Amino acid sequence: MTTTTPGTDFGAPGRYRDAFAVREFRVLFGAFVVSMLGSVVAALALTVLIYRRTGSPLLSALTFTLSFLPFLFSGTLLSGFVDRIPRRRLLAGCDLASAALVGLMALPGLPIPVLLALLFCVNLFTPLSTGARGAMLPEILPPGAVVPARSLFRMVAQTAQICGYAAGGGLLVGLPPRGVLAVDAVAFALSATVLRLGLRPRPGGVAPAESWSGDWMTGLREVMGRPELRRVLLFMGLVPFFAVAPEALAAPSVARLGLPASATGWWLTAIPVGTVIGELAGVLLLPAAWRRRLIRPFAAWSFLPLLAFTAHPGFPLALALLVLAGTGAAALLGADQVLLEVTPEELLGRVYTISSAGLMGLQGLGFAAAGALGEIMSPFPAIALAGGAGLVVVAALRLPKR
Repeated sequence: MTTTTPGTDFGAPGRYRDAFAVREFRVLFGAFVVSMLGSVVAALALTVLIYRRTGSPLLSALTFTLSFLPFLFSGTLLSGFVDRIPRRRLLAGCDLASAALVGLMALPGLPIPVLLALLFCVNLFTPLSTGARGAMLPEILPPGAVVPARSLFRMVAQTAQICGYAAGGGLLVGLPPRGVLAVDAVAFALSATVLRLGLRPRPGGVAPAESWSGDWMTGLREVMGRPELRRVLLFMGLVPFFAVAPEALAAPSVARLGLPASATGWWLTAIPVGTVIGELAGVLLLPAAWRRRLIRPFAAWSFLPLLAFTAHPGFPLALALLVLAGTGAAALLGADQVLLEVTPEELLGRVYTISSAGLMGLQGLGFAAAGALGEIMSPFPAIALAGGAGLVVVAALRLPKR
């Protein structure tokens, strides 16, 4: 079901060089790094700002929820804009609009509901940028460099969390959260300028004949009508739903340990560090057959370290436990392989769209659920409870057999 040319070595280092040899790709890549870091740092700064003002774990967790839920909207109903608006205009426009909205967040005295509404609007642009960026790659790169280029963007999305949270924590040492938000607004504006000046204008794609919502509903019916696809998509969504609890409760956990707000950034880097380690080890050390065989053990490992939070570990041990939990993300490598096996080639694009929207949406709901749990119990027992619930889900779910 692959669309690659037999014998093509997409993983060769030379393919990465082929991508970076194209000036427009370097522009696209650089702007993505800047805007991605801006998004991560903005979420951290707003989390700390809201927790300082309200002391509410639920409201601080909602900042993360509103980083994910927009995928359910713009990733589906608004995806038609990617085919209707010229790529350069859409990419630069999304970053420019994000700069304006983040700049508004930095204004003093805004009510909490307004701050959350602005964050939701900022994140509406992320799926549109992702779609436009992906659609541009075949237009600007030689065929053999497209797949490596996509992998580079995926790696940046992971490492941006590590670097962004660490950088955000560092900025919070010397700046108030509103000052950090102002820096983020400048970063988005810089990205928009780079895209506007560095990319050649191109016409938009061909608009589909069907309406935005009609096209999405047709695809959803085709995908969810297949039981084997439903089971894989449910597994890929529910495991992260429970696994995000430590990140959702980052601010109250750090406060409970008596640490400054800057430590929140380090707390939030731990799971992404483990995720990168787990995925690299899974790709480099395990053959595909073993990745498929170990899906459930890896998924269970995502939750086992969380049970240790019942012992109220100190900050260094808590970070180590979170890194270990993050390595369980290797389960998604095998799950993705199963998804490819059970998806007809003609539905692959729709399945990935729905999978991405569902995954991000369920993670957002997971942040909200963990935050609500943090309202009725202290953060460490809440993290342990989420770990136990995740283990029950892993035991109950069944993936399609080969």
